[in-house]
Amino acid sequence: MRGVWLATVGNRDWPSRPGLTAAAQRAELIAHLDTAVRNRLNTVIFQVRPTADALWPSPYEPWSRCLTGTQGRDPGWDPLGTAVAEAHARGLALHAWFNPYRIAFDTDPAKLVASHPARRHPDWVVAYGGMLYYNPGLPQVRAFVQDAMLDAVARYPVDGVHFDDYFYPRPMAGQSFDDDAAYDAHGGGFPNRAAWRRDNVDRLVRGTADGIRRTRPGTRFGISPFGVWRNAATDPLGSDTRAGVQTYDDLHADTRRWVREHWIDYLVPQLYWNIGLPAADYAKLLPWWAEVARGTGTDLYAGEALYKAGDPAQPAAWQDPAELSRHLALATELPQVRGHVFFAAREVAADPIGAMARVVADHYRQPARPPR
Repeated sequence: MRGVWLATVGNRDWPSRPGLTAAAQRAELIAHLDTAVRNRLNTVIFQVRPTADALWPSPYEPWSRCLTGTQGRDPGWDPLGTAVAEAHARGLALHAWFNPYRIAFDTDPAKLVASHPARRHPDWVVAYGGMLYYNPGLPQVRAFVQDAMLDAVARYPVDGVHFDDYFYPRPMAGQSFDDDAAYDAHGGGFPNRAAWRRDNVDRLVRGTADGIRRTRPGTRFGISPFGVWRNAATDPLGSDTRAGVQTYDDLHADTRRWVREHWIDYLVPQLYWNIGLPAADYAKLLPWWAEVARGTGTDLYAGEALYKAGDPAQPAAWQDPAELSRHLALATELPQVRGHVFFAAREVAADPIGAMARVVADHYRQPARPPR
């Protein structure tokens, strides 16, 4: 795997701004695909459902605001359909990246287009931390988001379905995610709310995997979680880290279980730290994940923080163009690590200190076919 994330939320990577003409949007998208080919990458992970909306003509959800600046407005073309066709024409795999539960970056439902499912079903929605989320504890929510995502899988020959690291939102001081009613209705039989929430996320993962197999057999399903499952101080099975977030406890995402039980085809932990960082050392985390993946049938790829390379706000290690190349060199010693994915497309194109060029020169001298 030589992958790149192409993020659309907030127009991070593409389109460069909302409201461009269809021709300009298409040209920018194709330029990102051509950049991937030029860097001898083989997979583009394209964000097509950033905030409970769509970058294809979905019967379930409105057109994304990132295209026209107005949620629900038809952009006049089909970005996902175009991305799949143009990626395949270049020998690239195209994975469709979905965020399951995020609805909006504010708490005012009236700002959503009138036809939005969150306005038709206000009981599905939780306001938390200045944002709106679908409630993962409601079976009808899980069924809806799976249907909305699988619509894209049914319509287009995508090579993969991809989730990022957002399940339950991260804890925030003084705030609680109000799922009391859902817990009262559906939490019986669980020892506590945390166990029930983990089961809700497990159900989403298993249900999506089953739906993909039914809808388009052979399409791969992968998840890219925050890079620490649990710290060893919390759980002896955890990693030698002192991370402030643990996916098992804080996001209610048992990422280790998904790998060990082979519910997913691949995992891309976001190992967005440098070698030697005391709280989360890349050189300790990569072998830990390799051991988790050993013998499971789940492919392990490392998520790489290209966006940190050359950022003056980052530690000294990230000012060295060779830092990421050292990550890939370390991975060659671990046969379970089957590739890398870089965040994100904007940085692959700009490559301010030549970190991506160094990776290509050191490790990607020849093209490689996408993993299947």
